[in-house]
Amino acid sequence: MERHDIDPPDIFRHPAFKRVVTVQGDMKLVFIAGQTASDENYDCVAPGNYRAQYLHVMNSLDIQLKAAGATWDDVVFRRMFVLDVDEFAKIYWDKTLPTYGDGRPPSTLIGVTRLSKPEFLVEIDLMAIVDPSK
Repeated sequence: MERHDIDPPDIFRHPAFKRVVTVQGDMKLVFIAGQTASDENYDCVAPGNYRAQYLHVMNSLDIQLKAAGATWDDVVFRRMFVLDVDEFAKIYWDKTLPTYGDGRPPSTLIGVTRLSKPEFLVEIDLMAIVDPSK
């Protein structure tokens, strides 16, 4: 499997994501459904707290990647849904947040009016590609 991360020089190099990832060859595709800040009963963790919800979501995604035999460095696309883009941006650009892989998979951030429960502030889904020979 061959992977190429591309930030075309004629386009602004975004600090939060790569512009393009190409993959070819033998591979396993991993799709992870939207993860919210939910506990084992699907109740909201940390209502009203973007930072705590984001960290909970990322930790849950970490567990799911590992279960699929993937790491953050295998992630080739991330889609983030948030209730308030401005509030999310305040915590997302905080340099004290832990990093996950190189932290720059191609990404889309979408502001929405509601997630599956009104208390959820953040939902993130992922796509990863794994070399099955590893």
